[in-house]
Amino acid sequence: MMNIFLKQNQSTIIKQDVHTKTQHNILWIDLFRPSNEEISEIAQVYKIEIPTQEEREEIEESARYWEDSQSITINTYFLIPLRDEKRFDNQSITFILHDNILFTVRYSDLRVFDEVQRIMLANPQMFNDGFDLFSKILEIRVEKDADMLENFARSTRALRKKILTHDMDDEVLHQLSRLQELNMTVRDSLFDKRRSIAAMLKSIRPSPEVKKNLIIILKDINSLIEFANISMNALDNIQGLLTNQINIEQNKIIKLFTVVTVAMMPPTLIGTIYGMNFKVMPELEWSFGYPLSILLMILSTLVPILYFKKKGWLH
Repeated sequence: MMNIFLKQNQSTIIKQDVHTKTQHNILWIDLFRPSNEEISEIAQVYKIEIPTQEEREEIEESARYWEDSQSITINTYFLIPLRDEKRFDNQSITFILHDNILFTVRYSDLRVFDEVQRIMLANPQMFNDGFDLFSKILEIRVEKDADMLENFARSTRALRKKILTHDMDDEVLHQLSRLQELNMTVRDSLFDKRRSIAAMLKSIRPSPEVKKNLIIILKDINSLIEFANISMNALDNIQGLLTNQINIEQNKIIKLFTVVTVAMMPPTLIGTIYGMNFKVMPELEWSFGYPLSILLMILSTLVPILYFKKKGWLH
């Protein structure tokens, strides 16, 4: 699908779904899940190279931004929610800036793009060229990344509290792993955007106002990366606490088995001795021999238990 946004009379932006070569004052051509025919048409009309979905995924990290005499091409990560809405994945979105027109190629429905389209249609005076649009898309995406990191931080604090109160279950480890994965995914996305913005700031094509906005976005990204690193450290600490709690529980179990083993050794020894089949055993002929052996077994069991209880092993 192809969405085209034009600016007319400096006041109205019109959204159209069909492209014609005679259209002027185009600000944005959004290619949403485009067919090969749509990509070929735009590439031929504007003399630009648009990577296919397969080519885009194979682009090396060092070549995700490039600029020539005609255009700037950026492939950067945007977070895409997966089916369960609890996990996210990074998907490359292609931005091409050519003749002050923004071309975007995406294969997922992104709320950021819908929000920018609403803002653009409601406030056309805010956008003079494709660089303004690109800056606004990044601004809103970074704001949403910040909201996600704040939500992850709240979940991290709740998880830490749960572990400290010994309220642990089988889901704790899964939740910890999920939060670590989410933080790493957001951080990778922010790293990728920072690299693209830093490269664009070196270009002479964006206007001073756009560069000013990009600098602000870059500062926000740096702050978010630092925040994400702090969250990762907190999750590592939680993992350490979880490991310590598990070790403590295991030590308690080992102590209990140790007490039981030691307590059962003396009565076992007594029973073994009197279970020997020797003819000369004076206690066998004694009428109080059996009660005495039982009493010895009970006492030999209680003495270790009381000793370990006094030492605090049974608390």
